[in-house]
Amino acid sequence: MQRKPLIHRSLLFTLIAVLFAFTQVHAQCKPPGNQHPVLSPAAQATTSLTGKTLTVYYCAPSMRGRKIMGGLVPYGKVWRTGANTSTTFHTDANLLIGKTAVPAGTYTIYSVPSRTRWTLIINKQVGQWGTVYNQSQDFARIPMFEGVIPSAPAQKFRISFQHTRGNKTELHFTWENTNVYVPITATN
Repeated sequence: MQRKPLIHRSLLFTLIAVLFAFTQVHAQCKPPGNQHPVLSPAAQATTSLTGKTLTVYYCAPSMRGRKIMGGLVPYGKVWRTGANTSTTFHTDANLLIGKTAVPAGTYTIYSVPSRTRWTLIINKQVGQWGTVYNQSQDFARIPMFEGVIPSAPAQKFRISFQHTRGNKTELHFTWENTNVYVPITATN
């Protein structure tokens, strides 16, 4: 009987250590060794579906007078979907993203921007710098849809969950004159 609490404490300490390390990695939007101010601060989007949490951790770049889509973010090439560290997606629920079943877990999000149709990439590799992309680790590539275009250019990149009802939501990427999204449904 004495062993059970010890096992629970050990598991609890391990879980706390993993969560601390995870949040520290994603709170660091500053490149290693860089002493300059952070130009792309840490941000997150969170929602709850059927009592389970979905969170995206990312670094939010700003336009700062630059041409973004088709310029800084080239069309037809894999983009880190943010800045600096990789954009991380954690879900406590099993999901249907678009038409693709995605089990509960932690993933990296990339995307392939296009003038006509974006692609969301769910990648199994996590914790890497944002430009370290390994295509062999792709879990899925999912078509995205065009949302309502901002009335004025969105100066800062934003990831958000919108139109959340019951077990459904939409994951949106908004920046400059672009708003793309993918529908998400919790399946458990």
